[in-house]
Amino acid sequence: MSRIQKIVAKLNEYHIDAMLVTSHPGELYAFGCNGESYGIIAPKAARYITDSRYTEVAQESVKEAEVVIVDGQRNYAAYIQEFVDAHGIKALGIEDSYMSLGQYNYLKDNLKGVELVYANDLIVTLRGAKDEEELAIMQEAQRITDEAFTAILDYIKPGMTEAQIAAQLTFEQMARGAQRMSFPAIVASGPNGSRPHAIPGMRQIQKGDLITMDFGCVYKGYCSDMTRTIAVGSVSPEQEKVYYTVLAAQKAGMAVSKAGVLGMDIHNAAVKVLDEAGYPGLMGHGYGHSLGIEVHEAPNANSRGTTPMPVGAMVSAEPGIYIPGKFGVRIEDCVRMLDGGCMSITKSPKNELIIL
Repeated sequence: MSRIQKIVAKLNEYHIDAMLVTSHPGELYAFGCNGESYGIIAPKAARYITDSRYTEVAQESVKEAEVVIVDGQRNYAAYIQEFVDAHGIKALGIEDSYMSLGQYNYLKDNLKGVELVYANDLIVTLRGAKDEEELAIMQEAQRITDEAFTAILDYIKPGMTEAQIAAQLTFEQMARGAQRMSFPAIVASGPNGSRPHAIPGMRQIQKGDLITMDFGCVYKGYCSDMTRTIAVGSVSPEQEKVYYTVLAAQKAGMAVSKAGVLGMDIHNAAVKVLDEAGYPGLMGHGYGHSLGIEVHEAPNANSRGTTPMPVGAMVSAEPGIYIPGKFGVRIEDCVRMLDGGCMSITKSPKNELIIL
């Protein structure tokens, strides 16, 4: 079943006659193309409406929908209205969580005889379960990121700054075929490691530091995401204990990860290890999040995760311990949910603390 067919199959569930796709993630998922465009999907037809900037890309990428190019005579709303009238659409689903108020008002003011219905979860839910094509793309994105990690280990030296390392991580991934970064690389050394989303700065790497690096890239529209914490020169007994506690917590979460399990159960399995080791309350974030076209997707593996994991969900496994004023440790893999277990697509070493 194609992705457009999967969307059509869920229209009745949301009590709509057709689905309007306006977000970049939604467009890429449904049509294989994303510009500043509108897609509309009905049971017997689909239309992708874009402008001359994306003509060639749309004509090459969109396989199961009519491609329409707007011109100076008719705007997007006119082409949507034409499709709505031709197919008798009365209730039109929209991606409300992605839509700006201005975009919503534009549609509301210009479309006649049709109700706009909030249906954001229709596509979001489908995107949660990655198919084999998506898996292959994400594995390639992760290969690029893994290779960048290998390269950065030969680059890091005492005296260089966090910002230099972050820039080099970006270069290493782009040089290997990345389209762009999934997010700005996080490089946090020494006491900055207690900040989970630290911004790389001019702090110089020192012997005895732990360095946490959280980074990823986009390949063919899909994200990778990984974190590794390494040491420079030497480690203290406390640093070593924290590292292997975080590793044990990650493995505990992965041990219960499988299709059908609740996200909160994965999270709680990891937190139990941290608490019992003497580090309660030192991980303020969730164990993990889904990723794919976006680096943060649903469902989540956190304390509020009440959604069962679908087969094929790609979820980060990233517990951490953060000790203010001292250091932090986080280890992250990207894990695919399967019947009866899970599979990590992250290949970078972690079972032994790397000391440069």
